[in-house]
Amino acid sequence: MRYALAGFLFLLLPLRAMEAPEACRQLVIGVAKDWNSSHVTLTLLQKEGNTWKKSIEPWQGRLGKNGLAWGIGLHSTPKNATPKREGDMRTPAGLFRIGGAWGYDAKIQRHASLPYRQITSRDLWVEDASSPSYNQHLILKHEPTSAWEKQQQMKQNDAAHALKLFIAHNPPPKAKPGHGSSIFFHIWRNAGANATAGCTTMSLPHLRAMIAKIDPSLQPCYLILPETEMAKIRAAWKLP
Repeated sequence: MRYALAGFLFLLLPLRAMEAPEACRQLVIGVAKDWNSSHVTLTLLQKEGNTWKKSIEPWQGRLGKNGLAWGIGLHSTPKNATPKREGDMRTPAGLFRIGGAWGYDAKIQRHASLPYRQITSRDLWVEDASSPSYNQHLILKHEPTSAWEKQQQMKQNDAAHALKLFIAHNPPPKAKPGHGSSIFFHIWRNAGANATAGCTTMSLPHLRAMIAKIDPSLQPCYLILPETEMAKIRAAWKLP
């Protein structure tokens, strides 16, 4: 198989437990009612001095059909917690880096330093847990020919995936097989009536507005938790 590996992730030092991310000065917050809810309220914050301020007013989104499970990101997973698994229809909970953007359009409104790639038929995102390229973006040097290559294709003429922003859950190059892959912010289905397989979705206008404001120099992160867990850290993080 001939392909090239594309690197679109931002660098950020790991955190211990659920500490406030000092390097992160831009934060997307997602709050679900509980661990089994597929609905989320999203807010984009930006840090000015020592104060978090809303960059966009809160909006609604959808999560995995079965709710949330602890993901692999910039936090430690609590003992005896239920971890995210491939195919469990749950959205990874925790704190994650936000990576590059992908889409069907040749150009999108974005910060000049936010990586963006127009998806082609040769772009793959590997969800096969047995592959050494698990949870990685690959670019084929030929048109897909095998059933495996076609199954991993990013471009499936699916409007819900016409624009997406990577959430670095279980990220490469050390992705753990079977712990979940291909987690993105993308466009919701049926005007938000449908839950997801694990991604965070929203309306196209909200997704465009969020992506347009993401600034890699601010080390953007995604904090996604149920209300009970968010309440434990909101004061310490000085979140609005």
